[in-house]
Amino acid sequence: MPRLSEVTAALDALWPPERAEGWDAVGTVCGEPDADITRVLFAVDPVQEIADEAVALGADLIVTHHPLYLRGTTTVAASHFKGRVVHSLIKHDIALHVAHTNADTADPGVSDALAGALDLRVVGPLVPENGLGRICELDHPETLREFAARAAKRLPATAQGIRVAGDLDATVRRVAVSGGSGDGLFDAVRAAGVDAFLTSDLRHHPVSEATQHSPLGLVDAAHWATEWPWCEQAASQLDEISDRHGWGLRVHVSKTVTDPWSSHHTSGAPN
Repeated sequence: MPRLSEVTAALDALWPPERAEGWDAVGTVCGEPDADITRVLFAVDPVQEIADEAVALGADLIVTHHPLYLRGTTTVAASHFKGRVVHSLIKHDIALHVAHTNADTADPGVSDALAGALDLRVVGPLVPENGLGRICELDHPETLREFAARAAKRLPATAQGIRVAGDLDATVRRVAVSGGSGDGLFDAVRAAGVDAFLTSDLRHHPVSEATQHSPLGLVDAAHWATEWPWCEQAASQLDEISDRHGWGLRVHVSKTVTDPWSSHHTSGAPN
């Protein structure tokens, strides 16, 4: 069986830490480099529910997309929820490794997994300079309404569901996708000449301006839902590495919904 240092070296080869944004916090958060690794759990968020799932599973390593400490801290006291996660992991000899913006820009990366979940054909990066996002084509044209329904059917269920802006009857042939927050990419999306853009965390003003600027259709899914497909892709990548090296790792993907929104109610107050 491999040591933690061997597994994390393989993960860093998939998602090189130097490709992460300067503000990001990626790599190994906790774990003994010489510890034996037999079981790995992939998840989006390093929250207590995932730590508890790893304990129940008997995992030695959790790999998450989101960092535990994105900003600096002076304490890991268990009186704070992040500190409790650290205590749970160390108490049960579970390591934590993070691949965030370095996985966003990897090839294949987060947006490739998102495109794959929707059965879209990737034709290139949305932002060639850093590899962020993907430009995709549909096998057959469909309306924006149908494309949004495809996203709702293929992505994991969340309280938010799918929000759509634009002409629902407009034809969609070519789309841009970006897992996670994407409303900073509108210039690149417009330059790509796509019919629709699928991402998450779209805000009022950028969406209002985008819809006034062009007939671009916008499909806004929950942040967690657009990044969860990466967990399955990443698990498959580690499985292949394990097979190649004869490591015999048992690799799992958490299906725990850690999207923070828990309910959705359609508003109906009179204007």
